[in-house]
Parts: sequence; C-alpha cells; structure tokens
Amino acid sequence: MEAPAFGVLSRDTFESGTKAAAAGGVTTVVDFTVASGATLEAEIDARVAAARRAVVDVGLHAEVVGWRPDRSDEIARAVRRGVRSFKFYTVYAERSDTEQLADAFQAIAAVDGVAMVHAEDAELIRRASEALSRDERRRAASLPRSRPAAAESTAIGLVADLAMRAGVRLHIAHVSSAAGCEAVRRARARGVRITAETCPHYLVLDEKVYERADGRAWSVIPPLRSAVDREALWSAVADGTMDAIATDHCPFLRADKEAGDDVLAIPCGLPGVETLLPIVLSEGARRGLSPERLTALVAGAAARIFGLSPRKGQVAVGGDADLVLFDPKRRWTVSAAKLHMGSDVSPYEGLEVRGAVVRTLVRGRSVWADGELVVSLGWGRFVPAV
Repeated sequence: MEAPAFGVLSRDTFESGTKAAAAGGVTTVVDFTVASGATLEAEIDARVAAARRAVVDVGLHAEVVGWRPDRSDEIARAVRRGVRSFKFYTVYAERSDTEQLADAFQAIAAVDGVAMVHAEDAELIRRASEALSRDERRRAASLPRSRPAAAESTAIGLVADLAMRAGVRLHIAHVSSAAGCEAVRRARARGVRITAETCPHYLVLDEKVYERADGRAWSVIPPLRSAVDREALWSAVADGTMDAIATDHCPFLRADKEAGDDVLAIPCGLPGVETLLPIVLSEGARRGLSPERLTALVAGAAARIFGLSPRKGQVAVGGDADLVLFDPKRRWTVSAAKLHMGSDVSPYEGLEVRGAVVRTLVRGRSVWADGELVVSLGWGRFVPAV
C-alpha cells in the first residue's frame, strides 16, 4: 500500500487498499516496510503510522536493503517491535549479494525469524534483456523472455543453499513457474527449512494476455508464464509444494503502464487483495480442491509462517474472531469499475466467479456487510508477530 515503486507510488493507500481487502474477505494484510536508509525499527514505526487509517488489521515484513554485518542488532530489535520476517531481493537496485544474504540469514536464524526472498537471478535477467531488440522492448509479449523461468529456479537454488548453511527459515515469494516449483521441491528434499507461495494471477492467467492490445496492463514481476507453468503451479498447490497463495498486491493505473516506449521500464505489479478469496475458492473448487484446503492456503498457512497464529488464520477459542461469511453459489463477473481498490484495471476483468463475500468481521466486529463499509476508518490495528 502506498509504496514507492518504479518511480511512482503504488495506487492504493492504506485506506483504499484495506477497504478493498474488507470487501474481499481479507481480514489482515501483511505489508512491507519501505527501505529508506533508516534503521529497521524506525522504518517499522513509520509504516505502522502510515497504516493508522486501515480498516482491517495489518502485519509487516521488514524490507532489508544495504545489509551490513554491523546491522545485526537491528534484527533483534525488529523482532521486539513485532516483525519476524525480513524481505530480500536478488534483483533490482535493492538487491543483496551472496555475502550479504549469508550474513543476514545467520542474524535472522539467531532469533528464529523468516528470511523472505524475491528470488530471480540478476545476471540471467540482464543477459536476456540485453538480447531483446529495441522493437521487441516496445512489446508486452517480450516480458516473459526478459525474465526467464531459469532465473527464478537458479536464484531459489542459491538462496536455499545459503539458508541451509545458516539454518534459517526461508520463504520464497511469488513462485511463477514449473522450474521454480521444482527448485522448491529439491530444496525441501535436501532438508532446507523452506516454504513458498504463488499468486492467483499465475494460477488463472498466462503469457497470452501480453499479446493483446492492452498487454502492458498485465505487467508483473515475475511475468506471467505459459499454460504449462500455470498447470504445474496448480499441481504444486495440490501436492503441498506451495504452502500459500498470496496476492503480491501492487496496483497501478492503466496510464502508469502505458507511459514510455520500453516495456522493461514500466511499473510492474497487479492488484489482487479484493479478488483473492473469491477467485481462489472459485477456481480451486473447479479443480477439485476442498474448501478446507483452499482456506488454509489463503489464511492459515500465512498466519503460521509469519508468526500471526494462533491469533490469526484460524477459527479457535482465544483467536481474534476474524470471520468471513461467504456465499459459494453467488455468480458475478469481475469488473475493475465495481471494485474498491485504487487501480482502474483488474487482471481478472470479465472473469466469471462463483462465490462472493457477504460479510467480513475483524476482531469480532463487522467491517463489511452487504456491499458496504460498516466501520470507521482506523478500526484496523497493527498485529505483532510472535
């Protein structure tokens, strides 16, 4: 929510984004701090303050950029602030090199935290991107070629090796490919303490959308891949290779994505917080997955991995009474114009969905009912990980 990316701010504020979350049956969002050069605890405090108008609860991952060994104490202080998961990149200007990752993983292991990684190999991406002609860089269809699946699987293998040496819990964000799934399986078979997630857009869409006239609207990193990859991801969801399905919610306007000639330089990211639950339950049911398995994928697993359980992610005595009333028979068609997010484009535009949210409760209180927000801004609270 309202995070700097690709030279602009993502287009949901904590107000609009958590309203969309409530409308979609999401009772807690886990967002990221924004690396600013300050200490991790200062960045956590700033993000908690930014979320003060949220209408659902908010947890945080700490974004780690520019790691140095003398910052180790910041990890322990972040844990005392209620943040136990730490986000690293192996690409972008924010990337951490192998030495930085190895050192940081040891510091996180010492407090039993979670190292969360955006895993793509920077060198493979650089070479693939440089191989594209100027004309190819104008076409959205070039996006998958610029970031090959091998970049994902290679980076997962590397960070898994580092995690195993450090003994840290490792979480791989937004796995997009069959090769990425296999890399996760190999790491787990070797004893790496690894969990992984994929996203609804990788499970529903494929790279053919980039061939459309509005193909730029679906730009996301990692990019959408082939139908074969999509089916492999569903298999990984079914067999437990993927522990969770998460949104990677990062919305932009259509105009943001249409600016400039180079598709490799446009804002990449898709909205998904409002459509996560209906789409996962609808598409998953169509593929024979049980409601119990699907709700575990979108709620229970994330709460467990990131230290929000037992307060969040389950219906249990002593929990927060975060509940969703869901009508599994109601049919509706996704339209960005009818959603509540800050973006004017949905990757699922025109998709018919079976199942809709009727009411969302956070900490026992209704926040969304029958298509309306029924709670004041600021009902949401920061949820510390334990």
